[in-house]
Amino acid sequence: MHTALDTPTQTARARILDCLAAAIAAVDGREATRRALARHPIEGPIWLCAIGKAAASMALGATEICGDACLGGLVVTKPGHADPTALAARGIACLFGGHPLPDRASLDAGARLIAALDDIPSQVTPLFLISGGASSLVEAPIQDIDLPELRRINAWLLASGLPIGQINRVRKCISRIKGGGLLSRIGDRPLRALAISDVPDNDPGVIGSGLLSPEPDLESHVLELPLPGWLNDQVHRGLAERGQSPAPGPEIELIADIATAMQAAAERASQLGLSVRLHPPPIQGDAAEQGRTFARILIDSEPGLHIWGGETTVALPDAPGRGGRNQHLALAAAIALAGHPDCLLLSAGTDGTDGPTEDAGALVDGWTLERAALEGFDAESALIAANSGQLLEASGDLIRTGPTDTNVMDLILGLKL
Repeated sequence: MHTALDTPTQTARARILDCLAAAIAAVDGREATRRALARHPIEGPIWLCAIGKAAASMALGATEICGDACLGGLVVTKPGHADPTALAARGIACLFGGHPLPDRASLDAGARLIAALDDIPSQVTPLFLISGGASSLVEAPIQDIDLPELRRINAWLLASGLPIGQINRVRKCISRIKGGGLLSRIGDRPLRALAISDVPDNDPGVIGSGLLSPEPDLESHVLELPLPGWLNDQVHRGLAERGQSPAPGPEIELIADIATAMQAAAERASQLGLSVRLHPPPIQGDAAEQGRTFARILIDSEPGLHIWGGETTVALPDAPGRGGRNQHLALAAAIALAGHPDCLLLSAGTDGTDGPTEDAGALVDGWTLERAALEGFDAESALIAANSGQLLEASGDLIRTGPTDTNVMDLILGLKL
């Protein structure tokens, strides 16, 4: 039994984590926002609105470039992802919404956002800074959808296994601010919008459920989805209340995405003397199936680092255990890699969180299952129960980065020694 990591494995794990750190640094929200605004400054006074897991870092980057031209603003982010004192010193209010499920604070943030936009003087340019997580952090639902119903809808969507684009289409239908709904509060005034993409294909209509991006064919797309009857009823009600789609919104400037992170990981791997195989993003589909696929690629590969990026899905059982899609993918890979000591695989959320956990993901190797078995865990049972997190904690394979000030989907690094 291999209960301790040998020196080559420890070195390999350190190299993978080094590449992960380089990838995250390359898409830092603060620096990405600074670069974008330095290239194309905004003339005159601004009021900023930053929503998402990277909201605080993006807001700080904006104030560093805009200086006294920033007359204030509002940040809505996930608890633990901001320092309200640092923002308050710059005249920016900070609110914490619910994630991954909206909560009362999400509704309060939606009401606060609408009121703030209504009060912006006409000569002030709104600057929107949008990143992943916005769909849950701020909300203003259609009439007659209360908080318990809103949470029920979102819980069903997150457990459904639907791709994020389809999930966010449903969210748009039941929201007064998503799918371009926020534009009605801005009117004809000019605005600027920057986004960090956490969605496949970098579609601005999917990032944060498209607060500033109308979807003219929303109805035809959403009615094709395999939704339960009760949710279909809510979708129809929402479409009727929303009425005609708003006019086209502003251009959304993309300032960071998964391709940027992947390239940075590749460059760092080359500096470490590793050969690199960059796989085109985005990866999608079932997390366990993808984990098995990546494991087979590693087993059959020449030595070097494989890099994938994207976002997988997991259809959850009725009573799921602890974990997230990255941990689920990593565990499925670990099962396939069992007995292959020359293969390691990391799967991590670039935002530092994986599902409803505080873990970023996991880094598994050929002996993960043996270490877990010594602690009484069966890998196949844990995978079926969506309880990858408990097993991977027992095997010592969880990765914890804390909040990273960015969010560009998931990064998967596979190393063959």
